[in-house]
Formats: sequence, C-alpha cells, structure tokens
Amino acid sequence: MGMAVQLLDISKGVLAVLFAGWLGKNVSIPNATGFSDIIVIQFCAGLVAMFGHVFSIFAQFKGGKGINTALGMLIAIAPVDLSIAILIFILAVIFSGYISLGSISAAIAFPSSLFMRYNFWHIDIPAYHFLIYASIVLALFIVYTHRKNIVRLLKGRDNYFAKLQLVKVKFLQPKNLNK
Repeated sequence: MGMAVQLLDISKGVLAVLFAGWLGKNVSIPNATGFSDIIVIQFCAGLVAMFGHVFSIFAQFKGGKGINTALGMLIAIAPVDLSIAILIFILAVIFSGYISLGSISAAIAFPSSLFMRYNFWHIDIPAYHFLIYASIVLALFIVYTHRKNIVRLLKGRDNYFAKLQLVKVKFLQPKNLNK
C-alpha cells in the first residue's frame, strides 16, 4: 500500500508537468528575461500540484511534505540534477537511517547541482536562470515542510530506520531515550 501511495504522489508531479507542457506548448508569456516560457509553465504546474498535496483540501489543509510530488515534477523538468539529488538522498539515508534527513539533503542538493553544473562545468541547462531561483524556493519550501522533523532530528528523536543505515556514523545515531 505504501508503495502505491508513493507512486501516486510522484505521478501527481509528473502528470502536472506533462499536462502543462502539452497545454502550454503554444503559450507565450511576455517577459524581459531569457526564461523559457514552457519551463516556467511546467514548473508552476508542478508547484501547484505540490501545494495541493501539502495543503490538501481533502485533509483540512494538512497534507504530506511534498517531497514525492516535487520528485515527480523534477523528473519531467531536470532529470540529471534530480538524479544527483536522489544519490545524495540515498547516501544520507545509508549514513544516517533518517528518511527526513535524506529528503532535506536532496532538496538542498538539487539547486546546488544546477549551480555547480552550470557555473563550474559550463553545462548548458535550459531555463537555468529561472530554474536556479525556482529550485532554491522549492528547497526552502521542502525544508519548511520538514521543520518538525528538523526539531526531532536535533533531539535525536525522529523516525529512525536502522535497517536502512548501512554505514554507522556515531554522531548520526539516535539518542538513547531510556537515559
């Protein structure tokens, strides 16, 4: 059941971006920037899907954290940088056992990857100047949705998955709550 929910959440982001791309392929947004109109439209559609997930009207505006819907959105917009962020997520979970730490790390890794690839390796990324700022806002929003997890992480009381932590790092171990 959990995997089905994960896939549905990811699908929300992917479908929003693909549908917006299809619907907005001939739309021109008057702007004085070099932003690619279709990327702006697709990113905004993905954000709307994500906000709809996080602030769901079906759950009294208390939805999920938006990470899977953002994942779906970014699969369709920037798969290379998303792959780097997923690698960071996996490494964070392997070293810590905390999914929330992996999610926060991946959210920060995505704009960092865009920045590094464009500015240091001079890789042409379509709509980079829009994506870098938009992805920073997205990362800040993801961190915001994880604010309670951050407090629990700092106290050593967040949900810990020992079986996922393949490399033990002492300072990342959960605090013994029996002390």
